[in-house]
Amino acid sequence: MGKIAQISSKYIIHAKIDAEGIIDKPDVIGAVFGQTEGLLGADLELRELQRSGRIGRIEVDIENKNGKSGGHIVIPSSLDKAETSIVGAALEIIERVGPCDAKIKIENIEDVRISKRTQVIERAKELLKQLQDTVLPDSQDITNEVSASVRVMELIEYGKDRLAAGPAIEESEEIIIVEGRADVVNLLKYGFKNCIAMNGTSVPETIIDLCRKKTVTVFVDGDRGGNLILKSLFDCAEIDFVTKAPSGKELEELTQKEIHKALRGRMTAEQVKLELAKDTAQMEERGNERRTFFNKPQQQRPMPQRPEQRAYQPRPMMPQRPSFSAKKAVPSDSEKQQFSKMLEDLIGTRGAYILNQKLSILGKVPVTELSTTVKSLSSGIYAIVLDGKIDKELALTADKTNVKFIVSMGSDVKNEEVSVSILTSSDL
Repeated sequence: MGKIAQISSKYIIHAKIDAEGIIDKPDVIGAVFGQTEGLLGADLELRELQRSGRIGRIEVDIENKNGKSGGHIVIPSSLDKAETSIVGAALEIIERVGPCDAKIKIENIEDVRISKRTQVIERAKELLKQLQDTVLPDSQDITNEVSASVRVMELIEYGKDRLAAGPAIEESEEIIIVEGRADVVNLLKYGFKNCIAMNGTSVPETIIDLCRKKTVTVFVDGDRGGNLILKSLFDCAEIDFVTKAPSGKELEELTQKEIHKALRGRMTAEQVKLELAKDTAQMEERGNERRTFFNKPQQQRPMPQRPEQRAYQPRPMMPQRPSFSAKKAVPSDSEKQQFSKMLEDLIGTRGAYILNQKLSILGKVPVTELSTTVKSLSSGIYAIVLDGKIDKELALTADKTNVKFIVSMGSDVKNEEVSVSILTSSDL
């Protein structure tokens, strides 16, 4: 196909032609001009449009085979969308080309500007990648869209578990293990190409194999989930160093300075194991003290006996369940409104808010970790709002830690069974 002469065209009409005989290019061009003449009016006359430059040079590619002809027609256009579509539709009325019956079918109308825009974006990605690898690896002057595309381009899937990783994970002697794909993307953004994600709390076989062969630094988020991942890795893999994001932050949110600072302050795995064991022992000790206090048997006073009466043993009575109705806290109208709003925000998240006395959010945790978190805090919790039902374990834990209110969609615990005030959506 010859080069289209009209470089200022906005659209290109692509048509397919099939003829029941042998035809040549001049036959097709003559049929196009001749059979559409006067059809569309003076404003859309093909000869006039071509003379004024609004229709470019018509290109025809014909192939003759087995006594029949077939090929393609390409017509560049600088008309608007509607006019270009009308010109394309007019070609389909052609029923004869030269001495043969023929049929023309429009395959598509291409928007040249979209093709050029796509070409610009792809070329921009290549240029930015070259710039980051050689001249300005940390430049922030390119648009966010192109930057994000380059980072995703560098991601690879490594090992049989298809884990998200940087391109240098195989040849690097030292690697960084992180929690998820977003963490890998953030490290790639700042030039760390020897990182790999675990994709969950369970340890994949690919990670275990890498830990045997390479020097490993584990980089986790600064929350309780990071400690759980560390415990899982210590149980089945050979870890050399450990570092964590600042408390309450996730690795994917860190800036370049924070990442470098965390990596410089990494600790040996043995030191981290000792600290985790110490924290676990302290939590268990506090839990045992609370259980001992609440499980201590109450001594009963002996019943006074009259001297003239014979001593008798009173019939043992069934212990009555204590009533906590007089001790319960009653929420104010403003507290009810805030509880109701927070409960609506949590619907569908399977999460829980832990609040202080000013109803400020101390933290948000998954419902599955709520009881453990409340036990570890042990005090300072005024209210809990959660997406789900209140079970017996959570109610007793909240009772022991002097929580005033638990707010949820429903409850499996009756209000009189615990001293904490239980509020459901119907109460609000």
